[in-house]
Amino acid sequence: MWIGQTDKGGDDRASGPSFLDGQLLVAMPGMRDERFARAVIYMCAHSPEGAMGIIVNQPASHISFRDLLVQLDVVPEEERIHLPRGAGEVTVLKGGPVETGRGFVLHSSDFFIQDSTLTIDSGICLTATLDILKAIAAGGGPHDAVLALGYAGWAAGQLENEIQQNGWLNCPADASLVFGTDAAGKYERALRKLGIDPGMLSAEAGHA
Repeated sequence: MWIGQTDKGGDDRASGPSFLDGQLLVAMPGMRDERFARAVIYMCAHSPEGAMGIIVNQPASHISFRDLLVQLDVVPEEERIHLPRGAGEVTVLKGGPVETGRGFVLHSSDFFIQDSTLTIDSGICLTATLDILKAIAAGGGPHDAVLALGYAGWAAGQLENEIQQNGWLNCPADASLVFGTDAAGKYERALRKLGIDPGMLSAEAGHA
């Protein structure tokens, strides 16, 4: 199944600043994994068992949202050009290297499906069922949305280790960085949100 039920599960995480739900991960210049070079990742879940996030600055150039709606039989081919304003403008992202055939919609909190939508942080939710695509195609979906193919995932302790090894910075997220259409500029904007001049940042930078 291309797009499936969101696994809400139980929330048994300890509360505290060490968990990065709703934060942005920003790759350091020295990131060795090319898949995450200059990546800005919105963190959807982080707990002692692992972490999951969506890369928000890598567009999927090989397919459009309209194409996906047709492929998934959400709309027939002859109606693809008659989508409501905004539906055809949803950005399709390469969300990460895990389960690249599965879709995840990050969206504003003005849309919610009981037992399917996961509220991550103030103003941002995640839904991974076809119902949200049908709502968007019908003109009744969220005000802001991006669709990601795949996600970034970390096993228990893996992300913490990568942060300690100077692989990532993190900062609070905002809607303009998550939903903005200027993918090419999001990396520099995220760094500046941290008060960092991108031209002065090196792979050897330390952490406070």
